[in-house]
Amino acid sequence: MQTVDEALDKLEKSKFRSSFKLNAKDIEYISEKGIDTIRKHAEDFIRNKISPAEPLNDGKQTPTHGHPVFKGMHATACCCRGCLEKWYRIPKGRELTTVQQEKIVNLIMAWIDRQLKRQQK
Repeated sequence: MQTVDEALDKLEKSKFRSSFKLNAKDIEYISEKGIDTIRKHAEDFIRNKISPAEPLNDGKQTPTHGHPVFKGMHATACCCRGCLEKWYRIPKGRELTTVQQEKIVNLIMAWIDRQLKRQQK
């Protein structure tokens, strides 16, 4: 089982996954709302868009922009059930457990944290 850092390092080697970055508007939004609110948004998005056994419009349900968490979902391959199966071997057709949802949110939030730290340099 890989750690969050190992997963993020592996994702950074993917040309597609590493193409997602937070921009100034995203960072401003995070600053205005606060990281706790962003986490709550991530929890809601994962619970409603990804967690069901057969999500509505699976594979197309997560926009690529419009919210920092959406970018994080794509950057971490947590944007649809197909990506979760390919990258993390989480099978389609079963509702995600609470623990799986928490791990996904933690991974997305770790990606956001890395992005924020890189912007501060």
